[in-house]
Amino acid sequence: MGTTTLWWRGATVYQIYVRSFFDSDGDGHGDLPGVLAKLDYLADLGVDAIWLSPVHPSPNRDWGYDVSDYEAIHSDYGSTADLETLIAAAHAHGIRVLLDEVLAHTSDEHAWFRDSLTGGGKADWYVWADLKPDGTAPNNWLSAFGGPAWAYQPLRRKAYHHKFLRQQPKLNWRHPDARAAALNVLDFWLAKGVDGFRLDVANAYLHDDALTDNPVEASEAGWRWSAAANFQKHWMDSNLVENIEALDAVRRTVDAYPDRFVFGEFSEEAERSGGFADPETGLHAGYSFPLLHARKLGPDFIRRHFEMLARFERHWPCVSFCNHDVPRTASRFGDASPPLARLLLALLLALRGTVLLYQGEELGLPEADLTREQLRDPVGDLYWPAHKGRDGCRTPMPWAPGHAHGFTTGTPWLPAAPEHAALTAAEQERDPHSTLNFTRRLLFLRKAEAALRLGTLRFVEAPPPLLVFEREWDGRRLLCQFNMSDQPVAADLPGETLMLNGEATEAGLAAYGARISRL
Repeated sequence: MGTTTLWWRGATVYQIYVRSFFDSDGDGHGDLPGVLAKLDYLADLGVDAIWLSPVHPSPNRDWGYDVSDYEAIHSDYGSTADLETLIAAAHAHGIRVLLDEVLAHTSDEHAWFRDSLTGGGKADWYVWADLKPDGTAPNNWLSAFGGPAWAYQPLRRKAYHHKFLRQQPKLNWRHPDARAAALNVLDFWLAKGVDGFRLDVANAYLHDDALTDNPVEASEAGWRWSAAANFQKHWMDSNLVENIEALDAVRRTVDAYPDRFVFGEFSEEAERSGGFADPETGLHAGYSFPLLHARKLGPDFIRRHFEMLARFERHWPCVSFCNHDVPRTASRFGDASPPLARLLLALLLALRGTVLLYQGEELGLPEADLTREQLRDPVGDLYWPAHKGRDGCRTPMPWAPGHAHGFTTGTPWLPAAPEHAALTAAEQERDPHSTLNFTRRLLFLRKAEAALRLGTLRFVEAPPPLLVFEREWDGRRLLCQFNMSDQPVAADLPGETLMLNGEATEAGLAAYGARISRL
């Protein structure tokens, strides 16, 4: 099968955080009928697929990333019939539908774990171990959300492993029945017509069966203040080299259905855990976190990332600047102004890979500033006041002026951000120069130019703050130029202009200027 027949190569996947997208029934949280109601908006935007955040039943300790039933839909979001209706309608709009599956762990309220807790037939479907004689944890593994990655349970007189919250016990992918059950989840939804999956923490399926201690992180660069877990290298609790075996099993399951796509999140140690494998031995694609963690505007963060990816010639990457776990792009890189937002959108949509575009980025939304009382994220609760958690990028989508920015007629589950009042989709629809309409033009250009979707990427030497690269496909060359600063910069501007952000003169590009031209 030629690369041009693979719909996901170079596609734009729009990430929908369902709870905050659009509320169809006034209960304060988004739902699947709400997504259905906005399909025309998504089609007009020009995206190729939508990725829905977890829609399964969950006690919401981690807002859906703690699944209590893989074969149902959370009552807040609707029903299985609602999902099937959405899939059919999305397909009619030319849009694919991907589900977010969390298969490395479950909720502690899942029936599998309840059985494991009582020593039933699924006793070994999770990672259990004896405490040390002094009553401390079995080893030094640390949870990403703070403290030891073990929780003691008197019912079994053992501790179970959890990489995140203690309410998220680790599923034991080394147990053949547990692995088969996890893969059956994919089969269940593929049979209902979903077009594929985003896999949460795809780096963390396997653990070291001997429960060997994690080595100490010797580099202070790894000691990010916000997570004590970064004081050690996570080489034993997750990120094992043999993790690729689990990814292969997922890939074989998905490939049994035609024209499907599965990509993974590799939140750490991507190279070690199979995140950059070629498409014949791993997932179809994956993304790691350098572009999501970057905060300093300039050419270096892009050059470093793509020079690293160049070592893995056959790997197809996903590229993203924002998602539900990191601050909004326009705020993270600077002043959150529309010109800066448009520069970063132009850059993202000019890169090689499958683009993951988080809801609201097409509007240039800044990060919302919430008080502690307004937070719902356990990470914010844990690290306040140094870190406010992830709710600042999860506030309701601003659709129209008025109550809750048109998101709901009720009380929104997170407050509608005052910072977004002037940036609603309805207001931007009417302004031909808005960030929304700029994004639509960019997506149209990406679809029209195979070089942007599929072409090679070659950096062109240019003095900072310029970032310059060429995209080429089938003899067609495009030059992509970006002024990664808030001051005008001198630059040669050859070729026919296809896209321009900011003014261009004979002298060069305006502040935050971007230009794509045909050579």
